[in-house]
Amino acid sequence: MGILDKLFGEFVDVIEWTDDTSNTMLYRFERYGNEIKYGAMLTVRESQTAVLVSEGRVADFYEPGLYQLETRNMPILTTLESWPHGFSSPFKAEVYFFNMRRFTDLKWGTKNPVMLRDKEFGPLRLRAFGTYSIRIKEPLTFIKEIVGTGGHFQTGDISDQLRNLIVSRFASIIGESGIPILDLAANYDELSDYITQMISPEFAAYGLDVLQLLVENISLPPEVEAAMDKRTSMGIIGDLSRYTHYQAAEAMTAAAQNPSGAANEGIGMGIGFAVASQLNRVFSQQSSTPPPLPGSVTYYAAIDGHQQGPFERPVLEQKINSCEINRSTLIWHAGLAEWTPAEQVPELAGAFAQVPPLPKS
Repeated sequence: MGILDKLFGEFVDVIEWTDDTSNTMLYRFERYGNEIKYGAMLTVRESQTAVLVSEGRVADFYEPGLYQLETRNMPILTTLESWPHGFSSPFKAEVYFFNMRRFTDLKWGTKNPVMLRDKEFGPLRLRAFGTYSIRIKEPLTFIKEIVGTGGHFQTGDISDQLRNLIVSRFASIIGESGIPILDLAANYDELSDYITQMISPEFAAYGLDVLQLLVENISLPPEVEAAMDKRTSMGIIGDLSRYTHYQAAEAMTAAAQNPSGAANEGIGMGIGFAVASQLNRVFSQQSSTPPPLPGSVTYYAAIDGHQQGPFERPVLEQKINSCEINRSTLIWHAGLAEWTPAEQVPELAGAFAQVPPLPKS
């Protein structure tokens, strides 16, 4: 195969590169012994840049176009080569093609959680991930700092190092920003722009340009997210006591509508005891005020369809005078068999002496 390669190199005088991949950043044109025929045609396509390297030094730099490799368009190479055979023999040089297009959808993310201190929740661990895009900005810097003597370089060969740079800057920015955890989602765009600005100089040192970095998600550990979900649920429920009343009433209604069903009478009784026990706990929790003094009578009133109280008699009379309680308002206290209109409660009858009766409809 060595002889065939040499013969093929003598006759083929077209130097070009068509990329059939989506991640190749640099490609070295392979010729037998690096011999390039004098007068060969060099094709540099759009989104490409070509560099000729002779004796370990960059000889010429080519933008997109068609070039014939001869002395009149290779002045630098002419001074490097002796051209002992009248400028007609093959010369030894390497041709590197750089893919100058944008490389998109490169991934970054935190391998380990980032520790930070939140003002509301205290110490927290979080993870983050996203995407970024790059392109070659300075081909000569890129080949000197990154590629070296390699002949085929892809994005995967440098993605780990770039990801480490991004994660390091991300951790610093999040820690210094002081943005509350619950507000991070509203600041993804600002974080993305700021991180891009911070890492651009470090990418430039590699001959690269970071075009766009996106923060797609910042997440907390599962147990922390579960606790936050519970806290959110409690906030949505609102008044826990009323919600428990509602749940108990729904359970009682369902039990009344299905006295047998799949459950037997014993199960139905168990449900009834459970509901009663739940209601008893709710009512006992709801009683946050001390009981009335011994010997005093406390009253309950049905105002606007809701039970209110207990009230001492002077408070009740004030509500009568302010018309908050009228003659037909239902009143109950210990000793009454049932809820009774206020004007029919003997000890309250005198309070309505100065209150005119309701007009008849």
